[in-house]
Amino acid sequence: MKNSKPILQTAKETILLESSAIANLANLLDKHFENAVNFILNANGRVIVTGIGKSANIATKIVATFNSTGTPAIFMHAADAIHGDLGNVQENDVVICLSKSGNTPEIKVLVPLIKNYGNKIIAITGNINSFLGKNADFPLNTFVEKEACPNNLAPTTSTTAQLVMGDALAVCLQDLRGFSVKDFAKYHPGGALGKRLYLRVSDLIENNQVPQVQFDSSIAEVIVEISEKRLGVTAVLKNENIIGIITDGDIRRMLSKTRDINSFTANDIMGGNPKTVSQDAMAIEALEKLESNSITQILVVDADNKYTGVVHLHDLIKEGIF
Repeated sequence: MKNSKPILQTAKETILLESSAIANLANLLDKHFENAVNFILNANGRVIVTGIGKSANIATKIVATFNSTGTPAIFMHAADAIHGDLGNVQENDVVICLSKSGNTPEIKVLVPLIKNYGNKIIAITGNINSFLGKNADFPLNTFVEKEACPNNLAPTTSTTAQLVMGDALAVCLQDLRGFSVKDFAKYHPGGALGKRLYLRVSDLIENNQVPQVQFDSSIAEVIVEISEKRLGVTAVLKNENIIGIITDGDIRRMLSKTRDINSFTANDIMGGNPKTVSQDAMAIEALEKLESNSITQILVVDADNKYTGVVHLHDLIKEGIF
């Protein structure tokens, strides 16, 4: 085994090299990028993203990003395209072609075929003077000085640059379309992400107990209510209005000072002005309130500000949101 650099040194050099190359992309942007974004925005067809080798792998990620942010896209492998898959390209589609060199044999065959169909080509290439760069309608420059690979061979920095340029296109289109959180949720209904976008507070408390005592309830009644409802907390009401909250911590603090619980009521030990969250709010909003206030439970209210339950941090953890 040859002498090598320390692992962390190599890792840091890789990250710094790639980050520097990515930062330089901002200097390479020109009118072609803006024109490409506007053309995709106003196109009546889909975005076809193609490439070969490692560029094909990056192309699939760009397609996924487009689709999840409101720009319909499909992947077409450049080699498969010239052996039958070119039929994927329809009349109004826009083709994005990825290639570091811009001169690979498959690209040289594919580009004229696409142009013969009348489709516009956006090139993401490290060489705008290449065959691809010169024949593209919108050449986007992703030039990098060197790969992070010690031999300057394996696509590393160059593919990262391609990916970032694809992200820049997708985000610009997302912004111009006014693609909202609700729109995003339509495409991400599953898993923890879907729950963050769809799950409401009312869903969290559906099967929870609703601990509550009146302001003049005895401490014994408070202790029983907290114990039976198993949420570590109870709301304190005056008639139907929330006026305070008592946690099991409040009970412990009281007992550390006195054992004469018969002389106290809920009103004496409650915390006033408790934090609340609407039952119609998204579950993620409840989490944000818990985190910002460093608490583990929050009271839930309806549209009329009436008490309807408690959200515990454990409810959010169970749903995979925390």
